[in-house]
Amino acid sequence: MGKLCRVYLVVVLLLLSFGFGLNTQEDSHPDVYIVTLKQAPSAHYFEKELTRHKGFNNGSASEKLSSLYKPRHELFSLTLNNSRSHQRSSYISRVHDSLLRSALGGEKYLKLYSYHYLINGFSVLITLQQADKLSRRGEVANVVLDFSVRTATTYTPEFLGLSNGAWSQEGGYGTAGEGIVIGFIDTGIDPTHSSFADDVSDHPYPVPDHFSGICEVTRDFPSGSCNRKLVGARHFAASAITRGIFNSSQDYASPFDGDGHGTHTASIAAGNHGIPVVVAGNYFGNASGMAPRSHIAVYKALYKSFGGFATDVVAAIDQAAQDGVDIISLSITPNRRPPGIATFFNPIDMALLSAVKSGIFVVQAAGNTGPSPKSMSSFSPWIFTVGAASHDRTYANSVVLGNNVTIPGVGLAPGTDMNEMYTLISAVHALSNEEATLANNMYVGECQDSSNLYGELIQGNLLICSYSIRFVLGLSTVERALQTAKNLSAAGVVFYMDPFVIGFQINPTPLSMPGIIIPSTNDSKILLQYYNSSLERDGSTGNIVRFGAVASISGGLKANYSISAPKVMYYSARGPDPEDCFLDIADIMKPNLVAPGNSIWAAWSSLGTDSVEFQGESFAMMSGTSMAAPHIAGLAALIKQKFPQFSPAAIASALSTTASLYDKNGGPIMAQRAYANPDLNQSPATPFDMGSGFVNATSALDPGLIFDTTYEEYMSFLCGINGSSPAVLNYTGQNCQLYNSTIAAVDLNLPSISISKLNQSKTIERSVKNIAGNEMYKVSWTTPSGVWMTVTPTRFFINMGEEQVLTITFNATANDSVPSFGQIGLLGDRGHNLNIPLSVIVKVSYNMTNG
Repeated sequence: MGKLCRVYLVVVLLLLSFGFGLNTQEDSHPDVYIVTLKQAPSAHYFEKELTRHKGFNNGSASEKLSSLYKPRHELFSLTLNNSRSHQRSSYISRVHDSLLRSALGGEKYLKLYSYHYLINGFSVLITLQQADKLSRRGEVANVVLDFSVRTATTYTPEFLGLSNGAWSQEGGYGTAGEGIVIGFIDTGIDPTHSSFADDVSDHPYPVPDHFSGICEVTRDFPSGSCNRKLVGARHFAASAITRGIFNSSQDYASPFDGDGHGTHTASIAAGNHGIPVVVAGNYFGNASGMAPRSHIAVYKALYKSFGGFATDVVAAIDQAAQDGVDIISLSITPNRRPPGIATFFNPIDMALLSAVKSGIFVVQAAGNTGPSPKSMSSFSPWIFTVGAASHDRTYANSVVLGNNVTIPGVGLAPGTDMNEMYTLISAVHALSNEEATLANNMYVGECQDSSNLYGELIQGNLLICSYSIRFVLGLSTVERALQTAKNLSAAGVVFYMDPFVIGFQINPTPLSMPGIIIPSTNDSKILLQYYNSSLERDGSTGNIVRFGAVASISGGLKANYSISAPKVMYYSARGPDPEDCFLDIADIMKPNLVAPGNSIWAAWSSLGTDSVEFQGESFAMMSGTSMAAPHIAGLAALIKQKFPQFSPAAIASALSTTASLYDKNGGPIMAQRAYANPDLNQSPATPFDMGSGFVNATSALDPGLIFDTTYEEYMSFLCGINGSSPAVLNYTGQNCQLYNSTIAAVDLNLPSISISKLNQSKTIERSVKNIAGNEMYKVSWTTPSGVWMTVTPTRFFINMGEEQVLTITFNATANDSVPSFGQIGLLGDRGHNLNIPLSVIVKVSYNMTNG
């Protein structure tokens, strides 16, 4: 307490010494502002300096990981570059000081930080009048009032309880995942991002001795791009080059990420801890990966202009396995279901089987093809399939109309002065040339060109713009509309949804000035009805003589944590798992579980183009199962770190059996059932929506019991598929005759049971192994409807290292094809609690033919 008081006293004395009294008038009361400049940050200059100093190798040259620890001449070169980077950072800091002195003269201010790496800017304690002076400077891009925030990442580590749970079990975030290498097969990486630096803490990264990958050196990916954090980087594009569709100017013939997707997913799993998230000049907290001390190896096989091909993806998987990665993360899925006798027999899944054979845990996104049944895009039992769920952080924005109606919307934007109402002016009523024809200005309502609009009418008011289908198609952009508003000195922008845009979901969009996007067409009608009814027109000419509608924008920068979560997102692909292209159902539970995948802040490539809204930013908010999968890749790294002897199936078991079935308020996890108005169309999630449930990061590090499955069992399963012998031989080089017996999918020792057709009765066995201390377990279950079932034994004592077989018998009591669900619970007297989900689809009872 004494220390806190002393710190407070120092701050007060500093404020007083700079002339900031504690009882000033509101206009002169100091606040903290974040000021961003138009000049590029030092990271851009550092990359150019590396390129200029070290030169290029335009061929296929690459450098071994061991070459990261340089001989003397290389160390000198690296030191020289680091020295120049430091000089650049010091120079930028001096520029900030000079700007403040020039703009504010002899006035008092207190600079708190200089930002020089990801953004070029600073935070400063100043008055409102001083902030206005800075905003008028030509070199200033943005001046934004600071606000209180929760110190979180992309927030999901806090939502998953990592800080006081899984991380603390591993010695804190400073060691979480250390020594584990995660391989990402994606669109590459931006190596200049501080999420992937190896010098962000006093504790140096170790050298992962088991990893032997290399770091390609190209013009786009210069020598020095890799380090002890980013330990390997390659790209694979032979198939695209052969087809003549590779565009080197867009796709980069290097591991560099010209899309943004790969940088985003890598930082979710393994990005450094405590990296400031600043977007459009606004601070949104600090970012961290799930396993912030794990190492990253990048295998670029997807590209912005054309996607990717299985040939290149398989080559990437093969190389990753050779290099010695511990985990492979794929936020990619096939464009269609694989043809042939079974979905499992496709080049990617079979290459991943070989990776699993090598002890590599493989995680894949379920796909964004939900919410229809059988929409799963990840099929095989050796792949850990992840669906997308929400977390409880939202950014709520709203516009308050002069008639006291509040309309909700989206937009990561500051608000207007809440003590003042601003006149609303529609772009269609602000034409600079009244003689303009409708044909020439049919899109004027989209605010894409300031030259069409009358600036004096818009200045200081709120500009109303239409969000039409052209925005969805990329023909019009929010950025251009904001620039129009800035050129005309508008106080802010209000986008309404064109009625022809039906069911389109708008993610929170960064806006560099007060603004809001109203995503609902019904709410947009309310806005326009109020606006039009408030216009005063000349009785004889019909011309507008007064704009009577007024409004204020609340702003959407402050996070809200009150919503119920998690819930399964509408786009997350659903089970049951399709066995073939005819949509026959496999006896394999998919997805395995769900993880945070909606509205995820994570690193963004400096040249990323995948999301127009975040071009040029260092972080982006994205949604999809692509974001959910790397959450699991990072958490798997924590499990692998604690249990290095775990097989891939054991890691999968630990994650699955400990997953939660309930949301943060204790109610059942819900699943959205429709694309349009998803929150109005939801019901309790089933295993076909969420698999075993929502990942529980802390419990996964102490599962108690595990279900293990070997490569030989997967092979016996594949050989058991009718007519599969040629395919098995083709993909694995092994003859099914080597396997004396085969097993059905339902008999694989998975931590779930899925029966596509229960013909009268079926008995199934599962084997569990105790990896904790000696413990007594009680077995309970809930039975799927239309089924009678038993589990034996109902109680068992198991010593550490021992195994126990559970025998489960199902009997159909009804004749129907409606999926029904249940679960088996294993409750230990030392606190371990395991859940095994059950599903039965078609039930055929004994009396069906004789009834």
